[in-house]
Amino acid sequence: MTNVKLAVIFYSMGGTNVQLAKWAAEAAEEAGAEVKIFKVQELAPQSVVEGNEGWKRTTEATKDIPVVTSADIEWADGIIFSVPTRFGNMPSQMKQFLDMQGGLWASGKTVNKVVSAMSSAQNPHGGQEATILSLYTSMMHWGAIIAAPGYTDPALFAAGGNPYGTSVTVGEDGKMKDDVQAAVKHQAKRTVQVAEWVKKGQQ
Repeated sequence: MTNVKLAVIFYSMGGTNVQLAKWAAEAAEEAGAEVKIFKVQELAPQSVVEGNEGWKRTTEATKDIPVVTSADIEWADGIIFSVPTRFGNMPSQMKQFLDMQGGLWASGKTVNKVVSAMSSAQNPHGGQEATILSLYTSMMHWGAIIAAPGYTDPALFAAGGNPYGTSVTVGEDGKMKDDVQAAVKHQAKRTVQVAEWVKKGQQ
């Protein structure tokens, strides 16, 4: 039984990254971690959200999931991020949350957090890898430890073979084109395992 505390933090407009986050949380709990799921604060105008049926539906479906705070980052030993791509980068909603963690960073409270990330896009080469790498750049500045999945399990190949983090292609109908559930679960369990190693090494 591990004593790892894991935060799964997502941003989602169409629901894909909500599902990825839930799969990650399930697997982390199976691995014995204490898990909390969070969303980042929505920055888009309410009128824009309301005007998009899928976006509106996702907002309604996630209304009971708490918005992540700095205290949640401080609490966690490990963090899994799940975000869609926005022109090859993480969404501005996630970027703003990360940018607001200067106080934690300055006090050394982001150091040695074990992190991993997942992404989605409408095209196989629509920026999925670049999105994860853009998030990892911030994590390097945090002094965090990146637990990328690499090719540590056959599930990664079945999911498209992204070594940086699980990524999925989503069709215009909003449905995932790739079977990534096993890859997400492997990535989550690997993140918990690495976080456990780090935590034990610090004790």
